[in-house]
Amino acid sequence: MEILAPVGSPEALVAAIKGGCDAVYLAGKNFGARSFAKNFTDQELEGAIAYAHEHGVKVYVTVNTLVKNSEIEEAVSFVQFVKDIGADAVLIQDLGLLKATEKIPIAKHASTQMQVHSREGLEWCHRNGITRAVLARELNLDEIKEIVKDAPIEVEVFVQGAMCYSMSGGCLFSSIVGGRSGNRGECAQPCRKKYKHSDGKEGYLLSNADMYCIDYLKELEEIGVASVKIEGRMRSPAYAYLASKAYSTMLRDPGSPELESTISLLKTVFNRGYCTGYIGGAEELVQSQFPDNRGQFLGRMEINNRRFSTVGTDIGIKDGISFFQGDEKKGGLSIQNTGTCIIPFKIADGEYDVYRTYDPRIDTVKNLFKEVPRLTGSMKRCDKIVDMPSVKRAEKKCELSFYVSSVKMIPVVLPYADRIYYDGKDIEGAMKACGDKEFVYYLPRFTAVEPDVPAGVPVMVHGVGQYNKYNDGRKIYCSYICNMFNSNFPLDAYQVTHSVELFRRDIRELASRYPGRLETMVFGRTELMYTRDPHLASGSITDEKEYTFPVYRDADGFAHILNSSDFMLLDFMKELERYGIDSVGIDVRKRPAMLAQLVGQAFRGEKGADLAKLKQVCGGVYNTGHYLRKE
Repeated sequence: MEILAPVGSPEALVAAIKGGCDAVYLAGKNFGARSFAKNFTDQELEGAIAYAHEHGVKVYVTVNTLVKNSEIEEAVSFVQFVKDIGADAVLIQDLGLLKATEKIPIAKHASTQMQVHSREGLEWCHRNGITRAVLARELNLDEIKEIVKDAPIEVEVFVQGAMCYSMSGGCLFSSIVGGRSGNRGECAQPCRKKYKHSDGKEGYLLSNADMYCIDYLKELEEIGVASVKIEGRMRSPAYAYLASKAYSTMLRDPGSPELESTISLLKTVFNRGYCTGYIGGAEELVQSQFPDNRGQFLGRMEINNRRFSTVGTDIGIKDGISFFQGDEKKGGLSIQNTGTCIIPFKIADGEYDVYRTYDPRIDTVKNLFKEVPRLTGSMKRCDKIVDMPSVKRAEKKCELSFYVSSVKMIPVVLPYADRIYYDGKDIEGAMKACGDKEFVYYLPRFTAVEPDVPAGVPVMVHGVGQYNKYNDGRKIYCSYICNMFNSNFPLDAYQVTHSVELFRRDIRELASRYPGRLETMVFGRTELMYTRDPHLASGSITDEKEYTFPVYRDADGFAHILNSSDFMLLDFMKELERYGIDSVGIDVRKRPAMLAQLVGQAFRGEKGADLAKLKQVCGGVYNTGHYLRKE
């Protein structure tokens, strides 16, 4: 089984390789999901690949952001360049980019952002030229075992590092609220902010502890996982070295006398709390006390008259330690003697959480990769032309598609709807309530085993696994979770709802080149996060700016976090009709019947539609999402 290490800089490349990894993953200056890492120029990439190969280490290059039509040729040119300089594989999220690069002979890995979480997803990947899939981090060990068994392609699993609170590839919080897209490598980490829940709980309620699954390596190897992945391209070279060494040692020489000290240093160099993620059952997934790196937790310590004792601890000379009460740091110092220590600043008597933030042995580690070779190369990119022919779309009256979550809401919206997307459990009752209006079953967003749906029933899918499962002749609709970002989108669906992250000009450009049916979302509380965290209760969370985000748990045990205000594009309907958009999506799930009726009247253009009352019922404010934004 391969140990795959993160590399965000030339220094980290040398460190990870010296740590003993089998492969590294890294990015160029564009199209990588960690755009704020140092990353690599084209020449540095060529040198990095040569250096890694000289040391028997493989290199996978991340090209795992969503790509707009205006960027597709540059992205394809980059993949060709990566192949030409000898990379072992590229990681891809964007389905349109996957299609555009299908003739470039380089191994392609499905990024975890592609949301592969079922056997059907692996089968789709296999049929579409993907040789490895990085599974969604939300899967537990038993689910991974079933998916990996006799899998048609290699499977990679995250075992160490930061975890997104939301489903990777499906988080819109940073993008919609902050204007920085996680799917475009610019996440502002709203999950690391402080929130107050309507049930009274307060803290960093969405901040996952770091994944630490070193004790699962043998099990993962035995069930057939090909590669275990360490997250951390934004972290230091020392972290890359220590994580690589800890995991490679645990896998190949678990009795090594160096293992314990390596793990201790790893927990010191970066530590926001550890958990075993979903692999271990998600019992302690969220670390709500603090969101940042504090180093290794040493325990609770009593301070009296600015004095404390190191007796019974493993605190050593020159260690750096910090004292915290709750999420407030009270101070820190470097240890000059053991036994009774005197704190050289004023601090109140009491109990404190103590963390080791520095260990002098880390300086020894840093010396191992002090000298970094000059990474350079001479290969130039070649221009690539991607055939994206224009299509003529006639101006048309948009159909209205309503998202509902209960059978009783169907009669409320039926007079205004051309179709119903239903995400409840009573499929038969919902179909009957729809009468002669088109019914589409909105599938659960995440299942390790895709559910059976009666033959012929149209479905809305959220990823490649579901598309693969239900592509049996029935009508398939692709939700905006499928992340259609460009006109190369390859899923042959009856209708696709493009990404809600596209700007007005992107939608216009997409419509001018995509020949299939398109839907644009025009109303509703955009779903910002979708999480398998079992602990977040229904209600709402409020951030430090006093914005409140509704939360509800569904029948499958997942939590949904919605935007604080409604997305509304009623004023732009004529514009969308000129673009030739076939249908618009109106999401009234979990909303009162009166609001649903008012929305239906407004979008149907009925005389007497009370727009003022609608806005009042929606809380007096709307947002236009990305529609009017400019890069």
